[in-house]
Order: sequence, then structure tokens, then C-alpha cells
Amino acid sequence: MTWVQFIFDSTRDLAPNLSDQLTECGASAVTLEDSADQPLYEPGLGETPLWQATRVIALFPAAQGQQQIETMLAAFLAPEAVPNYRVEAIEDKDWEREWMDNFHPIQFGDRLWICPSWHTPPKPEAINIMLDPGLAFGTGTHPTTALCLNWLDQADVKNKTVIDYGCGSGILAIAAALLGAKKVIGVDTDPNALKATQENAIRNNVAIDTYLPKDCPALPADILLANILAGPLTELAPTLAALTLPKADLVLSGILDVQADDLSAHYASWFDMQPVIQREEWIRLDGYRHA
Repeated sequence: MTWVQFIFDSTRDLAPNLSDQLTECGASAVTLEDSADQPLYEPGLGETPLWQATRVIALFPAAQGQQQIETMLAAFLAPEAVPNYRVEAIEDKDWEREWMDNFHPIQFGDRLWICPSWHTPPKPEAINIMLDPGLAFGTGTHPTTALCLNWLDQADVKNKTVIDYGCGSGILAIAAALLGAKKVIGVDTDPNALKATQENAIRNNVAIDTYLPKDCPALPADILLANILAGPLTELAPTLAALTLPKADLVLSGILDVQADDLSAHYASWFDMQPVIQREEWIRLDGYRHA
């Protein structure tokens, strides 16, 4: 099959509706990209932010016909005008194979590996987390996730209660369970993330309890992991403190290096904070709950 892609110059406000209408027109995939090199560091809890200048790329089967797509889109968007766009032909490829080839097993520390399901684990005797890339964030490739996995690799997790707050794909929760935690809880604001965590837990033969924040039980943990962002972490500090036992381990990530001092000082009201661990521009903050 051959393909064409329609590339639109849009805006933060118009892109979501344009994306929906392109899907209605029969697009096989719609992607939103930054078209002005504008970083997005601090979405609020539950928000899905977009760039002020947002590029919308829609992939269509070439057989559908450019004129038909243009006519349908104009009708769906009326009375609004169709944004400026260009059309490009796409080389025919085995897209699934190309996508799969981009992901390989990754090692974290001495014991942990993340392996896509289509790969044989390089070290069968290691602790192998079988995890495929998906919609929920967290496949181990981002520095913030790697920082947390490296901490878990070196930690004594056996027979402890662990909370993964902002669990996404469940990668940290699954790692904790495979490392011997007696109870693991995943918390996220997104129901799709909780679903992804449960599916990945089943794939790895571990049990994880998942909750929306409002439903999370008041069960203090020995270890609390939160790989989110500095803004939400600031707001959540009292909540996370209430979910930890005295002397419990706290592991925070999703934090830029320029945000480290302020966030560490904020958490010092509840935790003895340790020096930062950095990878690229991202850092991890560790601490111990006051006795």
C-alpha cells in the first residue's frame, strides 16, 4: 500500500478539532508535533498540553484520493477555513517492522532489563521486564525513567510496600514487584494508564493494585516513587508525605536540573533530602521520611 501525508500548520486551540476531523475523514494516523521548538515542561495534573504552533500530520492511503480528502475536510471544518497544508508522498515500507526495529532490550544497573515482547531477553537469568511501547508514558528510554530504574536496581525492595505515584505504563511498579516487593500500588490520574499498568503486570506475572488518586488507600509505603514533573510534585508533597512510613525511601524524578534546589527545599519539611543524581538535563531526588 502507498500513502500520502497531509501536513498542516495549526495552533494549540485549533489542532485538537483538526485532528478529530482528519480522523473522521479516514486518516490512518494523526500526529501532533511542535513546529516552533517550544518546550513543554510543566503540564498540570490531568492536562494534555500542546504547543502554541502545532503541526498536525495525517497519514492517508493514497488510494483514497487527495481531492476526496480535501472535499471531506472542508465540509467537516465548515464554516471554518482549512488551515494551510502541504501533501507529501510516503515511501511504502513495512511500518510495523520499522517501528519494532527501533526498540531493543535495555539494561539498567546490574539486574534489570526492559525487553520488548518480540525480543528474546539477552540475559534470561536477569530480572527482565517485558514491556512494549504504547500510549502510556514509560518504556525506560527517557532519562527520568532510567534514573528511577537505576535506583530500584540498587535498592533493597524485598518484602516492602511500594507505591508508584504517576505509574503510566507501570514500568517502575513492575520492576519493584519483580524485585520482591510484597505489595505494589500504582496510582495515576489517567484511567488508560491504570489499564496499561494492569495489562503489563499480567504480561510480567505480577500483581499490582491500581487506583485513581482519590481512591488510593491510606496505606503508608516503605518506598514511594513519583516520576512526574516538578510542578505536580510540588503540589503533591503533603499527599506523598502522608503515604510514607517513618524512614521510608522517597524517589522523585521528572525534574529539570534548574528545578532541583527549590523542589528539594520544599520536600525538606517531610524528608531528609539527598544530593541530586543527574542524567542529561534531568535529575532524580532521593530522600528519607523523617522518623
